[in-house]
Amino acid sequence: MSRRDQIKMTDSEIRDYLAEQRVINVATMGPNGRPHLAPLWYVPHGGGDTDGGALRLETWTYGRSQKVANLRRLAQATVLVESGEAYEELSGVSMETDVEIIDDTERTLAIGTDLMRRYTFDGAEIPDEAVDALRAQATKRVGLVLTPTKIVTWDHSKLGGAY
Repeated sequence: MSRRDQIKMTDSEIRDYLAEQRVINVATMGPNGRPHLAPLWYVPHGGGDTDGGALRLETWTYGRSQKVANLRRLAQATVLVESGEAYEELSGVSMETDVEIIDDTERTLAIGTDLMRRYTFDGAEIPDEAVDALRAQATKRVGLVLTPTKIVTWDHSKLGGAY
């Protein structure tokens, strides 16, 4: 077995890893042909046998942002989620994705609500006044649905300290 095969994550490990991490780095292609890289909060969906199938990540951002301008030209991104300090702790998921831009305010609000529930309310219900604040933000934002077309993973802890 190759070292590469030893450090690959299974589908359930990918799902669990994405659920515990907090930031994705999203690379889009800028107008000058260079990558534009931006960190974003996200909500993972799917990726399991019982939760609706295909893995996807959802996030939102300002509709006038550079990343959205880039995505309107080419609706593809590369996404990186990584963690670890020492070599034996390094883990990550890199995904080439197709990106759907959500211009509908209500769908964008739903994504913003999911983000707030995950990052601010630890999965609990969101008070009505917080939803009202999100609704005001949603008018300036778009949702992004990132669906992987290729996934590469690594988890060096699987090597058990042997390199």
